[in-house]
Amino acid sequence: MRRTLIVGGGAAGMTAAIAAAREGDAVTLLEHTDTLGKKILSTGNGRCNLTNRRQGEEFYHSENPGFPFPALDRFGFEETLRFFGELGLFFRERDGYVYPRSLQAKAVRESLISELSRKTVEIRTGCRIHKAEKMAGGTFLIETEETSFEADALILACGGMAAPHTGSDGSGYRLAESLGHRLIPPVPALTGLFAASNPIKKAAGVRTEGTISLYVEENGKRRLLGSDTGEFQITDYGISGIPAFQVSRHGARALSEGKTVSASLNFLPEYRKEEAEELLLHLLSGEGDALRILCGLFPEKLAAVFLKKAGIPLRVPAGLLGEKRAKTLSGLVCRFPLEIRAVNDFSKAQVTAGGVDTRDVRAETMESELVSGLYFAGEILDVDASCGGYNLQWAWASGFLAGKQGRP
Repeated sequence: MRRTLIVGGGAAGMTAAIAAAREGDAVTLLEHTDTLGKKILSTGNGRCNLTNRRQGEEFYHSENPGFPFPALDRFGFEETLRFFGELGLFFRERDGYVYPRSLQAKAVRESLISELSRKTVEIRTGCRIHKAEKMAGGTFLIETEETSFEADALILACGGMAAPHTGSDGSGYRLAESLGHRLIPPVPALTGLFAASNPIKKAAGVRTEGTISLYVEENGKRRLLGSDTGEFQITDYGISGIPAFQVSRHGARALSEGKTVSASLNFLPEYRKEEAEELLLHLLSGEGDALRILCGLFPEKLAAVFLKKAGIPLRVPAGLLGEKRAKTLSGLVCRFPLEIRAVNDFSKAQVTAGGVDTRDVRAETMESELVSGLYFAGEILDVDASCGGYNLQWAWASGFLAGKQGRP
C-alpha cells in the first residue's frame, strides 16, 4: 500500500488527503496547529465563499501565468460542487459566488474532517516538521519534534505567510527549499494600500463606489498594473475594501522591487470621464457654495477633501470659482492621485503572492520536476487569486491533483 504523507491541514491539505485515501493510500496528515482548517473558518467573513461560477484567466495570478489552468480544467467549478455535494453540503449562490447553504464556514470544514475520518486518514495536530529529505531508497523521511515518518509520496500543503494567526507562518518554504526548490519572494496580497502623507485621511471611515487604478514608474514611464471598481473604504492609512485588495498584489510586488507605485481614484465610475467632468462643471456653475453642491454627489467629509486638495474654501460660492478652479476640482474627482508607500503586512493580508516557483512543478499533477514523489498544493505555490472564492478554488483543485498523484 502506498504511504502518502501530507504536511498542512488546511483546505488544500485536507482535499489532498481525501483524494489520496480514495485511491487506497495509507494517508497521514500532519498539521502544526492544534486543529485542522483554521483559515477556512475566516473565509467569506465566516460564510466561506468556496468557489465562483465565473472562472477565467483574469482571476488567477502567477509569475508562470499558464500554470494554474490544467488543474482548474480538471477540477473546476462543477467538480467542486460535486465533491462537496458528495460530502453532504448544499449550496447558496449569489451572483456567481457560491457558499454553503447554511452560510457557515464551519460546515465546509466539518464536511472535510468527517470525510477524513470516514477514510481513516491518520491525523496528527500540533506536529511541527523539522526536516524532510528524500532517502536513497526512494522514500521520504520526515522528522518532527517527537517522532519521524517514512512515506512513498510527500505533499507539501503548508500554506503561505498571510494571516499567520491561522497557522500560515511560511515554514513550508523552508521545507521546499531544503528539497531543492526555488521561491518567488512572497509578498502580501488581498490587503489594504498605505498612502504617503494620506491626503484623504480626513475622509476616513467613508465608504464609496469608485475605481482604483494602480500604476508603477518604470524607465520614466507610467505603466498600469491593475484596476478594479466597487465599494472601497477610506482609512486613516489609505484605502481598504475589495477594489484595493484586488490590485494590492501588483503594488506589493512592485514596491518589494524598489519601484515607485501610485494610484488614481475615480469617484464617479458610473460615468465616462468626459461625462463626469461635464456634469461637475455644470453643477459648479450653479448657485450655492461649492461644499453644498458636492454634497449632492458625495459624503460631506469626502467633498471637503476634494475642496482642500484643490485649494478652494469650503463655503466659496460656486459662481466665484472660475473655470480653472472648477476644472481642477472636477479633475480631482475623476483622477485623485495617491502615492502608495506600502501595503498592509501579512498579518492583515488574506493570501500570499509568490511561493514555490511553479516552473519546477508539473501543472498536470502538482509533482515536483526536481524530486519524484514530491507534490505541492495550495498557497505554498506561486499562485494567488482574486477575491470571490478563487483562492479556495485553487486550493481544492491543486489539492485534488496532488492527492491523485497522476493517477486517472
